[in-house]
Amino acid sequence: GHTTGPSLSNDRLYKFSYTADVYVDRAKGSLQKSAGYRFSSSVDVNLLWRNPDNDDDQLIKVTIRDVQVEDVNERPAAKSIFKGKSTEKIIGKEYLAALQRPMVLELARGKVQNFYSYENEPGFTQNLKRGLASFFQLQLHSGTAREVDISGTCNVTYQVRQDQVTKIKDLDSCEIEKTGFTSHNKILDVSTKATSATIYVLEDSFIKSIKAEENYVFYLNFRRKTGAKIVSKQRLELQAVEAGPGLIAGKHAAGVIKTLDSSYISMPLVAETVKSECKKCPSLSEHWKSIKEHMHPEKLSKAEAARSFLSFIHNIRKSTKEEILQILRNEKKELLPQIVDAITSAQTTESLEAILEFLNFKDASTSVLQERFLYACGFASHPTEKLLKSLTSKFKDDIANEEIRETLVIVMGALIRKLCDREGCKLPAVVEAKKLILDRLEKPRKGDNPKMYLLALKNALLPEAIPLLLKYAESEEGHISNTAATALQRYDPSFLTSEVKKTMNRIYHQNRKVYEKTVRTTAAAIILNSNPSYMEVKNILLSIGELPLEMSKYMLSIIQDILQFEMPSSKTVRKVLKDMRAHNYERFSKPGSSSAYSGYITRGPDIASTYSLDILYSGSGILRRSNLNIHVFDINAQLHAGQVVIEAQGLETIIAATPDEGEENLDSFAGMSAILFDVQLRPVTFFQGYGDLMSKMLSATGDPINVVKGLILLTDYSQEFQLQSGPRASVNFQGGLAIDISGGMEFSLWYRESKTNVKNRVAMFVAGNTEVDSFFLKTGMETTLEIETTLDFISTVQFSQYPFLVCMQMDRVGSPIRHSVTKYESLPSGRRYTARKGKAEELAGCEYPLHQENSNMCTKVFSTASDSSSSWF
Repeated sequence: GHTTGPSLSNDRLYKFSYTADVYVDRAKGSLQKSAGYRFSSSVDVNLLWRNPDNDDDQLIKVTIRDVQVEDVNERPAAKSIFKGKSTEKIIGKEYLAALQRPMVLELARGKVQNFYSYENEPGFTQNLKRGLASFFQLQLHSGTAREVDISGTCNVTYQVRQDQVTKIKDLDSCEIEKTGFTSHNKILDVSTKATSATIYVLEDSFIKSIKAEENYVFYLNFRRKTGAKIVSKQRLELQAVEAGPGLIAGKHAAGVIKTLDSSYISMPLVAETVKSECKKCPSLSEHWKSIKEHMHPEKLSKAEAARSFLSFIHNIRKSTKEEILQILRNEKKELLPQIVDAITSAQTTESLEAILEFLNFKDASTSVLQERFLYACGFASHPTEKLLKSLTSKFKDDIANEEIRETLVIVMGALIRKLCDREGCKLPAVVEAKKLILDRLEKPRKGDNPKMYLLALKNALLPEAIPLLLKYAESEEGHISNTAATALQRYDPSFLTSEVKKTMNRIYHQNRKVYEKTVRTTAAAIILNSNPSYMEVKNILLSIGELPLEMSKYMLSIIQDILQFEMPSSKTVRKVLKDMRAHNYERFSKPGSSSAYSGYITRGPDIASTYSLDILYSGSGILRRSNLNIHVFDINAQLHAGQVVIEAQGLETIIAATPDEGEENLDSFAGMSAILFDVQLRPVTFFQGYGDLMSKMLSATGDPINVVKGLILLTDYSQEFQLQSGPRASVNFQGGLAIDISGGMEFSLWYRESKTNVKNRVAMFVAGNTEVDSFFLKTGMETTLEIETTLDFISTVQFSQYPFLVCMQMDRVGSPIRHSVTKYESLPSGRRYTARKGKAEELAGCEYPLHQENSNMCTKVFSTASDSSSSWF
């Protein structure tokens, strides 16, 4: 094969024309309408020296002249930011002079061995030269190689056909210093595709023309329509060959360079990281003043709150600890929780130090802020080891409020999981936090509440915690046993060994002792969800006839839901049912009001979301547990977007009913537990004990209890890319959620009716900014997406007769979706071109079709309800 590289003739000056175009647009946009710019110039190339011992080792001088910057697309003069401005005005005098100072390349076998330039030149102009220098690198035989150029050290593939060489660079393989971060969950993240191809045409053993194109495409995984692309095109074309200067004599390249100009030094060909300073950016406090009106608590379900939250985070990320503390120390009490959300979500070293200095966990009066801080830590998109370490040391210290202590350890569990997911399980802080949680369960301390450590494990999902969870599920009572079982339910079925299934079967079938219905049904759900055997399914089906009425109705609904929603175990269930025909009628025609149902909320091209709702009653018609789950799936990942569980027990005494068997001694209790974006939150108690219940009934407010309120950073993607023509590109996608979830439970003894209501009000705002920064110009595109909606879930129970009437309603109000795209080009002087397009569409409201039986009941409930007045507590 041909192992040499291109070769220049002596005493010749090669005159080329060069253009480098940049386009930024929507992923599917046409280049004719893109934002961008064109950099063009003449390029002179001549041979300085050829190694007397090796023809293939040569020094060439490359000079850029006649630089121009113009629109990349034809534009009327009024819309051009370059109109009437000289190149010197646009680029700046010293920059232009630096750009036109020649560089020297040492080429050996076509590869750039050394890039010689001047030391004190600005990084930006140096990178533009590197972009041109990398262009001259090629090999004249087909094959793959690791090459160093402006993009880093990359895998490249050459295909050679006569005088044409094609070079494909695998941009994903490039090793170059990277900054930035991605979101923790894939569904909430951004996907990238990057390609680079260059075609060389040779003539007389040197370059006649080069064309290169580099493409970057970005899109949101949960909505691929929202995305962006950057296209960079370069062209070098030979215009003429003239008589040129003669060669310099010398034995070595280094000596020749010294003779030529002693100021030349050899520099890396890989781009240097450069950033242009923001000249007119507002300070953090100025920015806060401009957005704070949108951050009041009562505005937290509006898209404007989520938008302001994102822009605030953006600014906090550039701020110092002192600037951040200044805002925390001077702001009104009602705005502080939202400020804490933003500062914690910023996840910089400065913001973490500021918030830890500001919060005092020994002071119970600021527990609202402490809780908001902890939840924002739990939702962190890319938590650091330092964050977990800080929380662990706070936990070992004094904490005034016991609920904060519980929340703290539960959040530590969430951080352990996120760090382990990113190969951080062996980090010292993770090892320490894991040990602390596991030790407190293995050797409980006096007065310590095991439930909070179990909830921490429900977040951490450590494989090594499974034996402990089994022990607690099987041998403990009530709440504790139930929490351990629901923690096991969150593990991926691949972790659930035969030991787990044996234990769950013992709990469900009560082989060793009597368990509460809530624990037994959770055990059954775990068995049915982890690839159950034929016998396991058969035993569950056989048990259905022997269960207390409501539990039997509940299990029956679970089985029917597996069949109608085609869940993984449906094949086995069908097979067992076929063989059990004889038992069916008697067993499967039980009365009762408990139920389970799953359905789709959305089924789109990118993602699908499902809801499942199951409700278990006690024999006397009082709610034992209602459980609403929302999951989001795409091809590769899933996200437990939300769960709201309302549990009640021991309420029979109020309506003078008989408790179910085994539940005679349960303390009166009602409460709510939630999972949000894969993070289990601290459960909330509505009332505990008969006295507490009676005082709440008599005070009769019936106000909903706030479960979650705040701002959450969901999507958090920030990456920088080096374009091969020289400029830097940055891509930022942030998605914020303003959320307000409240729940309540009301009783009317007079009408023997109870009502639970969960209201989820959410607003989401996503902002993407894709920008190419060449020191003399910024060009890019901002894309936004916003939606506000409310999901209401109401269940009404009338227990004046048996089976009692239950009506469940799940409604979503109509809501607008707005998206906009703004393309821009701007000069440091402030001259700016923008083109904005916006679109709004209405997402129609709907009532989710729960099962038919439910619809029939609702009709009955509302026909009797009209007789009663509204004396609710």
